Amino acid sequence: MRFWVKRKGSIKELILKHAYNRFLQAHHNALQFLIFRTECARDLPLPKRQTPGAAGMDLHANVHEPVIIKKGARVLIPTGIKIALPFGYEAQVRPRSGLAFNYGVTVLNAPGTVDADYRGELCALLINLGEDDYIVRRGDRIAQMVVAKVEMAEFFEAGALPESVRGEGGYGSTGVEGAIGHHSS
Repeated sequence: MRFWVKRKGSIKELILKHAYNRFLQAHHNALQFLIFRTECARDLPLPKRQTPGAAGMDLHANVHEPVIIKKGARVLIPTGIKIALPFGYEAQVRPRSGLAFNYGVTVLNAPGTVDADYRGELCALLINLGEDDYIVRRGDRIAQMVVAKVEMAEFFEAGALPESVRGEGGYGSTGVEGAIGHHSS
C-alpha cells in the first residue's frame, strides 16, 4: 500500500532544501561569546536565530508595562542583556523586517553598533514611521542582533589624496534613472 503525501514544492526542491539544511548543521561552527541577563530579564529568552541559516538573533523587549510608540515618536527599549565581544568584533542592532513592513516600526540608528568594549545593557532605539501608534509589550521581538568581524583600521593624515575615476562626486553623482524629480544633465 502506498501513501501519498501532499508536498510543497517538487521532489528536487525538497531534496535540495534537505541537503542544504544538513550542510548548515554539519558546518555550523558558531563563534561563542559571553552573554549576561539582567536580574529583571531572567524570564526573557536569550537572543536566538529563528532558522539555522539566519544571520540575526532576535532581541526581546525588557519592559515591565506596555510602551506606546506614538506615530513619529522614538523610544529606547531595553533588552535585558549585556554581552562581551572580543576585540575585532561588533554587534549590530538591526530592524526586524516584519515590524518595518507591517507597522512601520524600525531601528532609528540602523545598524546600531555595539562595540567590543561596551558592557552595558543592549537597547534598541525604535521609531514608529507607521500610520498608527504601536505597542511594545514585554518579551516582544523588537530588533535583531548580528555579530560581525570588524577591521580595525587606522587613518594617517595626508596632504592630498590620490585621484580616482569618481573624484569628489557625491550624492546622486552616478545617476538615478527613473527617479521622481530626476533631471538629466
